[in-house]
Amino acid sequence: MTILLSTLNARYTHASLGLRYLLANMGDLQQQTTLQEFVIGVRTTDVVERLLTHKPRIIGFGVYIWNIEETTKVVALLKRVAPEVIVVLGGPEVSYETSEQEIVKLADYTVTGWGDVTFPQLCGQILNGPKPLMKIHAGVQPPLADIRLPYDLYSDEDIAHRTLYVEASRGCPFKCEFCLSALDKTAWPFDLDQFLGELESLHARGARLFKFVDRTFNLNIKSSLKIMQFFLDKLAAHPDDPVYAHFEVVPDHLPDALKEGIMKFPAGTLQFEIGIQSFNPEVQALVSRKQNNEKAAENIRWLCEHSHAHLHVDLIAGLPGEDVESFARGFDKLVALQPHEIQFGILKRLRGTPIIRHTDEYKMVFDPYPPYTILATDRIDFGEMQQLVRFARYWDLIANSGRFAHTLPLILHRAEGDSAFANFMRLSNWLYATTDATSRIALERLAVLVTQWLVEEGMDENDATTLLRSDYAGQANTKLKQQAIRKAEQTALHRQARHLAA
Repeated sequence: MTILLSTLNARYTHASLGLRYLLANMGDLQQQTTLQEFVIGVRTTDVVERLLTHKPRIIGFGVYIWNIEETTKVVALLKRVAPEVIVVLGGPEVSYETSEQEIVKLADYTVTGWGDVTFPQLCGQILNGPKPLMKIHAGVQPPLADIRLPYDLYSDEDIAHRTLYVEASRGCPFKCEFCLSALDKTAWPFDLDQFLGELESLHARGARLFKFVDRTFNLNIKSSLKIMQFFLDKLAAHPDDPVYAHFEVVPDHLPDALKEGIMKFPAGTLQFEIGIQSFNPEVQALVSRKQNNEKAAENIRWLCEHSHAHLHVDLIAGLPGEDVESFARGFDKLVALQPHEIQFGILKRLRGTPIIRHTDEYKMVFDPYPPYTILATDRIDFGEMQQLVRFARYWDLIANSGRFAHTLPLILHRAEGDSAFANFMRLSNWLYATTDATSRIALERLAVLVTQWLVEEGMDENDATTLLRSDYAGQANTKLKQQAIRKAEQTALHRQARHLAA
């Protein structure tokens, strides 16, 4: 093959939609283009060796915040062992601040922004002349009708083993400054009938899990309803072979027509990702986020009480103008709404995002290395920020994992009217002081630790052990969880023995 498209995905289950768009739009060059994906963590030499087995003349890399460091190493090694291979970069991580990046210096060419048209044109010039003189090429944004959809390029293996990413639209009309979509002028829809025809073909081939990457799925309600009806029709026709859909929705825009459609989905088939980010109106104004907080809260409450949709709601710590107390109030408000998962995120300075304009005024200090996480602001010092980072990690392990469903309410609410944030922060600080770790904590050890903390907080040992047992009651066949129960019971009995001896 003459042209090779490649990227390093965060997980095997992720299939690169961007590379498949490029392959679909290669035109006359498509027959001499192929695609090879890797997963981060693979040895650099192994990646380069496998790339070179194709004997490519051009390699195009998709570069993202999660793979920039490893891709830089790949390109550096590639240029040492096969300098004749032309390297072309693309993707959000190299679309801005290109002059500052080592990987851009190593590569031959970089396409910024949209690559559907510009990358094939650049490859044609490299192969057939005239040789491109410029190193950086701004991507041309064509009408969406001119872009060939890539969904037939998902292989049978992709359909069987990976999440299929799809999009009914590109862009976003909102201007939230922490997001790259803030640079879009609006949202552009693909032809809906053509798009649904592609979904029909994927479903006929066995696809059952669809993750929409649209930033604003429920912006156009007519389109949203038509897409949802597609999935409802599949669920009705194949009740024993259900289909699953994941959408990102605007939290304060949920009209009755959409609610009626949502209520028709059975449990486990519909997931919503909902970005709240902050409940503080002053912070929202600072980052140009327009959101009716009361309407958003009302909609989340309605979804929890009247639908079977699984809710994944996002908050971001470290936004300019927000201190720990303000974030805690927002966290407590969201906990009270009882979504299934709260994604506790730490602000990242994505290249190109307007959030940088607040750097000096709010003394925002970011990690210079990917993923460029906020380290401190004028409201949250470095030590407090690290506490929040650990809180987020333990929250994933305990709350979002679903493994402590019965225990979590007791962790969050120790007394009437207290703060869920403050209570979990106490547990988080205790866990770190006890383990000096936020990762690689085995489930059975975590269960013992949570039980121990509850007892130290004043809970009866037998009650704590009973709670743990109830969390694992429906999963007793799992050996690991059986061990967790036994270890927790042994710990409690040992403590009881000490009290009896006294």
